[in-house]
Amino acid sequence: MLEYKIVLLGSGGVGKSALTVQYVSEIFVDRYDPTIEDSYRKQIELDGQSFMLEILDTAGTEQFTAMRDMYMRNGHGFILVYSIVSEDTFKELNGVRARILSVKDTEEIPPMILVGNKCDLNDQRTVTKQRGIDLAKEFQNIAFLETSAKLRTNVNETFETLVRQINKGNPLLERRRKRCTLF
Repeated sequence: MLEYKIVLLGSGGVGKSALTVQYVSEIFVDRYDPTIEDSYRKQIELDGQSFMLEILDTAGTEQFTAMRDMYMRNGHGFILVYSIVSEDTFKELNGVRARILSVKDTEEIPPMILVGNKCDLNDQRTVTKQRGIDLAKEFQNIAFLETSAKLRTNVNETFETLVRQINKGNPLLERRRKRCTLF
């Protein structure tokens, strides 16, 4: 079974914990309790393959940058989260992405997905869906989804999309596929 480390990054209050808990436990946590670091494990079946996901829900504040750098270094894939009702959380993702690339110190862009969370609050929206799409293109065509942890909208799709992206670059899976097709 392949094991992947998935790291959620973004400002405080964007719903990283709510997305994670909804995905792992199918529960919506509606109170905001700032996270320092939470780690969850979930076994999934996807495209005929078993995976163990270690999901790291990181702090949204700047005071934990050393810990965040370690997560970035060890992460296989990244979920960059902003709130559609907060322009500031959207703008901060340029710096988050730049930091991932700096810490990873590689020419290759690691698997990432851009997530605009809280789409259930569409009447309070300050960041249009088109701006999210445009930012994902600017980030070298990474995947983009709008989610609602509250309504469970696109929660599974977010994690599954990222796992599929990680799989594309995984030489172990490629070797297994070749072995299965050789006669």
